[in-house]
Amino acid sequence: MTAPAPWPDRAARLGRWIETALLAGLVAAMIGLASSQILMRNLVGSGLSWADEALRIMVLWATMIGAVAASREQRHVSIDALSRYLPRAWAPWLRLVTNAFAAGVCGLLAWASYQFLAGSMAAGDRLFAGQVPAWAVQAILPVAFALLGYRYAVACFSAPRGSAAEPAGH
Repeated sequence: MTAPAPWPDRAARLGRWIETALLAGLVAAMIGLASSQILMRNLVGSGLSWADEALRIMVLWATMIGAVAASREQRHVSIDALSRYLPRAWAPWLRLVTNAFAAGVCGLLAWASYQFLAGSMAAGDRLFAGQVPAWAVQAILPVAFALLGYRYAVACFSAPRGSAAEPAGH
């Protein structure tokens, strides 16, 4: 009988599953809603009044969840021209600096988006013709940026995984 996986591995697997399920559900809902809008506008002459606003919000959520998912395996967009020209021995230090910078920027964005969210709550902003508090939709911003910052901070102290973390051009 094999021993159960350690809890960090199980937690990581659960996180991957949740991220994937959320992204798949959002993309499917976006496709369905956009298709419905197109069909209704062409067949009936008008669509759902709330659909365009919902699609914009779904794009925001898919973008933020996708960024968190991409950061999981360090598969985010990286513009790293220095790694092509610096000695290979510098790669771990360059990764450390890049991840630390990204963690800092994400931390600042988490704080700024939290301030934005607090302002939206204080102002009583609402969406969907006043039916939904805006903060409920905007909450993805500080949460996702905090998760991104956390992942980049952890990556500062982690060994690179396979060739995906290797600097380009080497």
